[in-house]
Amino acid sequence: MVAISGLQAIVLGLVQGLTEYIPVSSTAHLRIVPALLGWGDPGAAFSAVIQLGTLVAVLLYFARDIGRFTVAALASLVSAEARRSPDARMAWAIAAGNLPIVVLGLGFRHVIETELRSLYIIGTMLIVIALGLWWAERRGTGEAPMEGLTFRRVMAIGAFQALALIPGSSRSGSTILGGLLLGLKRADAARFSFLLGIPAILGAALLELPHVLAGVRAGELTGTSLVLGLLTACVVGYASIAFLLRYLERRTTLLFIVYRLGLAGVVLGLAASGVIR
Repeated sequence: MVAISGLQAIVLGLVQGLTEYIPVSSTAHLRIVPALLGWGDPGAAFSAVIQLGTLVAVLLYFARDIGRFTVAALASLVSAEARRSPDARMAWAIAAGNLPIVVLGLGFRHVIETELRSLYIIGTMLIVIALGLWWAERRGTGEAPMEGLTFRRVMAIGAFQALALIPGSSRSGSTILGGLLLGLKRADAARFSFLLGIPAILGAALLELPHVLAGVRAGELTGTSLVLGLLTACVVGYASIAFLLRYLERRTTLLFIVYRLGLAGVVLGLAASGVIR
């Protein structure tokens, strides 16, 4: 990993904050933006830091929901009546919905971090999820309330979230796709995507914690770059969440479908030309 300057930390935090929750693939952007700017690979350590920034953003944005679900889940451990509450069911459903991505992520971690980071795979998955969103827009009813999600439907959305293990898919993109196919309204699909992703993002960040500490000890990550990257990702991530929820209240995902297809063309073109390897 190369050393990260303050300017690089801000730019990479901006890219992460913009693309973690918007369904356009943060992995794709963090793969090509540093290379195009001639910065080299920021490495797993810095990627983990800025991912923590976007995690803080979603925790702040949904603090009331998270607090309510946490209280309900704890109460359900000692009360049969509490176990029947919608908040308790949602809390445990979110926990269970992360099983697919946890099992597959741990089982195929080496492959995900090596072979699957090919630009050709990233470009292909940008197209696959774009076409999936287009199909979901045509097929989804948009009538199912988020609060009425059954355990089986949550697990199905969790399986879609696991697609995000393949770089280029986008965790929010694949999860929103699953929500739309199961009949959720667009904004509800995005909201549930954010809530469902909290354990997955936290787990991924904790797995990379040793890399962060190693980067600090090696002098590749300074206190300044850590703080600037984290804060930028947090502030921009918070704004991105608010934007997407408002946007999907009134509009379709067509903008993101078109963007993904265009980005796929750029990624595959760069790969074919050898500009980025």
